[in-house]
Amino acid sequence: MAEETRQDYQGLADEVAERIAVGALRPGERLPTQRAYARRRGIAPSTATRVYRELVRRGLVAGEVGRGTFVRAAPAAGGPALAEPAAAPIDLELNYPVIPDQAALLARALGPLLRGDALEDALRPIGVVGTAAARERFAGLAAEDGWTPAPASVLFAGNGKQAAAAALSALVPPGGRLGVEALTYPVIKGLAQRLAITLVPLRMDERGVTPEALIATHRANPLRAVYLQPRSHNPLGHSMDDARRDEIANVLRHEGMYAIEDAVWSFLAPPGTASLASAAPERVVRVDSLSKRLAPGLSVGFLVAPASLHAELANAVRSSPALPGAFALEAAVRWLGDGTVERISAAKRADAAARARLARAILGGLGASTSEHSYSCWWELPEPWRAETFVAAAAGLGIAVTPGAAFAADPRSAPRAVRIGLASPTLDVLEDALRSLAELCRAGT
Repeated sequence: MAEETRQDYQGLADEVAERIAVGALRPGERLPTQRAYARRRGIAPSTATRVYRELVRRGLVAGEVGRGTFVRAAPAAGGPALAEPAAAPIDLELNYPVIPDQAALLARALGPLLRGDALEDALRPIGVVGTAAARERFAGLAAEDGWTPAPASVLFAGNGKQAAAAALSALVPPGGRLGVEALTYPVIKGLAQRLAITLVPLRMDERGVTPEALIATHRANPLRAVYLQPRSHNPLGHSMDDARRDEIANVLRHEGMYAIEDAVWSFLAPPGTASLASAAPERVVRVDSLSKRLAPGLSVGFLVAPASLHAELANAVRSSPALPGAFALEAAVRWLGDGTVERISAAKRADAAARARLARAILGGLGASTSEHSYSCWWELPEPWRAETFVAAAAGLGIAVTPGAAFAADPRSAPRAVRIGLASPTLDVLEDALRSLAELCRAGT
């Protein structure tokens, strides 16, 4: 009987999928309510719910809170969300900040490394603990006023995504529950799916995840860990203030819970805001990389691990397909040592602020919000726009933006919003694209 029910709802989902494929159901078209669909097909409401969930899982439809379920503009990509650059001429999906003369700044430190003896040393195999010099430099990179992690707590991975994957696999077993912000980094959704981890969305406010939501969710059904972006949140751009950070740290201690802190964008955070790891170093695994600070092709990820998890995290990194490269690690040590990393980071902070001001000037009156400490612009679209139809219309103008559903931890609660990545195009191209999107928005309201 269970197998029969499974086949029944999948067969019904296949029928809807076929109608979408042949164009009988068009992108942006609203499906009937689940109750109406159940009456129409003569099935139980619970079966209708399973049909709609299956369609969401296949990426064919998206639910919007208070509005219903709509056909997506296009089938979801087979790979992880935001995995590859968009095909559109103006890519406002991925955020890869590059400043003028960045390559020249990086090249200066590489000259000595390319000499024969140094190069030979830098091409040798290297493990997850790196070198003493690397641990010292990266511990310094993570340091803040009042807190400096021990160099021995630093582990290295091939890139930031591998560092995050190692933290997830070490802390959350298959079938385990991971608390995440209601709007979270899309790559974490893909990693959780591959690791058979259940994502549990946590309520947020303008200061981040609320401690009440974390406590209530954990006590109702224990979480194995929680993944957070406390500073320069992607996609919202906000940062936790110190009071909220301390509240979350206290919850972690009181409930005996571990957190994974994604610090990849934290170099953009407002001055004086401190990391979650600095408030509860014994309960927080800090995950970071140099890809945003420097360049996407520089594949160096690292973790700052509590002593209680160091061995387990090291083993998780060792089992990953992307181990740290000695050449990239040695180059990073030199860039950290001569101030290159901080000079480029400071330039990108100024660049992010300028781009945020531009976005606010053009889109601020249309519901978009951004922070001068972020490269993300979050746009709550005005009626009657829906995210999927706006994305499709923007693509028709040659501009790629990301639907809010890509960030929704619960696919049934996709917001009527898009995220605009401000980092990648030149400023003049960005300005033209933003003005085109503003005109598009006004034309549809």
